[in-house]
Amino acid sequence: MALLTLLLTCMIATGVPGLDGWRRPLGPPAPRVLRAFSPPAVPWGPGHRGVDLSARPGQPVYAAGSGLVSYAGRLAGRGVVTITHGPLRTTYLPVRPSVRVGGRVASGSRIGVLEGGPFDCSTPCLHWGLLRGGLYLDPLTLVRPQIRLLPH
Repeated sequence: MALLTLLLTCMIATGVPGLDGWRRPLGPPAPRVLRAFSPPAVPWGPGHRGVDLSARPGQPVYAAGSGLVSYAGRLAGRGVVTITHGPLRTTYLPVRPSVRVGGRVASGSRIGVLEGGPFDCSTPCLHWGLLRGGLYLDPLTLVRPQIRLLPH
């Protein structure tokens, strides 16, 4: 029984869809990270408030987790989708939304397709962000394997 508990804990920690509910917004296979998360030293300072994932225009984009669509439309000339997952929010751009504000989405549901640009990177990419309140976090922590110690 202890081995089964350990195995299940490891599967949940690695982001297996259906067990913990988080998945990458592109793929499989997992997209290449073109630019990593680099938080600013101060809230108004320079930094990179998300990750840029290698993609191609027209590629489907999926919800990283279950939640409520809180924004789906144009912002500063680009398509943006924001999903609220309790205290967390994920953002996706540039995306032509196929969802509407107020709609519920499941982890892995298609939320739109990657637009033809403009992009934050030199090649087509999806900018994926994660926030808790006003604090930007690294979205890869949702899907990156983690070791969790459980009480004995």
